[in-house]
Amino acid sequence: MTEVDYYAVLGVERAASTAEIKSAYRSRVRRAHPDAGGSAEEFQLLRQAYDTLSDPMLRAAYDRRGRWPALALAAERRAARRAEPRRFGEDPDFVPPTPTIDVRDLPWWDLVEGAFRVHYAHPGSPGHAPAGGALLGAALLPLPLVVPFAFSAWLAAVWALLVVSAAATGVLLVRRHLESLRAVRSFRSEFGDRIVFGTPGSEDDEVAQRLTAEVFQRYLTRLPGVRIFHGLAWPDSVFADIDHAVLCGRRLVLVESKSWLPGHYGLADDATLTRNGRRFRGGGTQLSTSVEAFRRLLPDVEVRGALVLYPSREGEITTDDWTPDDLADLDHLDVPPPMTPEQFVRLLGDWLAAEPVTVDRHVFRTVLGQVVGSSTASRT
Repeated sequence: MTEVDYYAVLGVERAASTAEIKSAYRSRVRRAHPDAGGSAEEFQLLRQAYDTLSDPMLRAAYDRRGRWPALALAAERRAARRAEPRRFGEDPDFVPPTPTIDVRDLPWWDLVEGAFRVHYAHPGSPGHAPAGGALLGAALLPLPLVVPFAFSAWLAAVWALLVVSAAATGVLLVRRHLESLRAVRSFRSEFGDRIVFGTPGSEDDEVAQRLTAEVFQRYLTRLPGVRIFHGLAWPDSVFADIDHAVLCGRRLVLVESKSWLPGHYGLADDATLTRNGRRFRGGGTQLSTSVEAFRRLLPDVEVRGALVLYPSREGEITTDDWTPDDLADLDHLDVPPPMTPEQFVRLLGDWLAAEPVTVDRHVFRTVLGQVVGSSTASRT
């Protein structure tokens, strides 16, 4: 069999970190995917290279014995799984527990108690204008009877013109109101009571995505207007570039879920990620690109990003103690704040609760249109 240099296939150095290998794989697999004009052979080779080099045990065996054909690697995988678990570095078999959050620590939890009626907003909807128009017309009609001595012929003409204009406006607003009601009924008929759209990661190394999906489902759905999305593409992309998104009203949070080594994570003064006070080189993020892409896609929507972290082996992850003001100050930075799941639910749940019962139909459809595999276009 022909030997293959998997490092060359991915275009990385032999000392590359797991995060660099994953980033290189994602970059190359986009171009190699058959749907993007690539070949099935190249796509499969990239997958084999990634499966080998992203697994610490298989990578160590590969480095010890040189460039292996695919069949030999399969045998090595079986042997590696029977070996003693690693005591240092990432543990590929470790699954962190699902976080349990004390809702008494959530400042927004009781703000929406009893607020179960969802408001389906849409740009251009008449709102309370039909009632206002009707009241204005009713107020103008008895005017000649109230001040008859002040009415002359030209005032009567002005009064008549105002009444006719108010009536016409009222008819138009009522018609728009009825159209809006029909659109809401159609929207509710199409989506029903669904809150979650898309599927979180199904690969073995995407445990963090599935944990985040469970946390969002358990806690953030407390907000009646929340809609949760998994696996979103950037505009003009066909790949799941973003792990999750949470929408409530006209506020949107884009989220990446990461399994990183235990330790304390934060941001340095130059806005670089740190772990235990030192610059963190063990993983990367594309969230700044995602946030900018969605800010261009939805210019009237507030968009934020957040990294949600889980330990990749036994141990605890902590992060800087962010405040709401900190999050507002970090909006312009290239690196979003690293958070524990508990911090995300507490801080960004509070931020999303500004419009707890509102579903903006236009924004919802636009975000849903970016979910990979969704057949719903970004239409109004």
